[in-house]
Amino acid sequence: MPHSLGWYHTSTPTGFVLHLSATPDHLRATRALIGKTLADSGVAEGQAHAVQLVMSELFGNAVRACGDFVPLVAEVAVEPPQGCGGGAERGVRVRLHDPYQAAMPVLGGVRLDDPEAESGRGLPLIDLLAPGWRVAGTPVGKQVRCRIPAERESGL
Repeated sequence: MPHSLGWYHTSTPTGFVLHLSATPDHLRATRALIGKTLADSGVAEGQAHAVQLVMSELFGNAVRACGDFVPLVAEVAVEPPQGCGGGAERGVRVRLHDPYQAAMPVLGGVRLDDPEAESGRGLPLIDLLAPGWRVAGTPVGKQVRCRIPAERESGL
């Protein structure tokens, strides 16, 4: 997707940085960009799907916290795991920044397998796919930071 209203994409050596407004079309385009970027980088298909799912959950949480058309900054970067050499399985770092620091995500008590739950599974899912995710306040909002490990690393 070329630069357009609410969409500004910059490629980086290991992925991309994307400034966007939160819309359904932009979420679809972001998922497609993740798929293409990770496929071009040789990331396994299952890991790429996990990255798309994590970004979708973070995107949805930002919309619920801030509203439609919220300005977001999404980052995706393919990296080797810490302390490993060039031939190691690669993790993927995902970051999503939104402007509303007051609404920090907190893991609730909903289980992923709760058949009665109508919502609240997103953060437990992120916790499963990106163990150790964290949130940092910034001068202009907050940034959720995740690392989706390679399939062999995660045991998934």
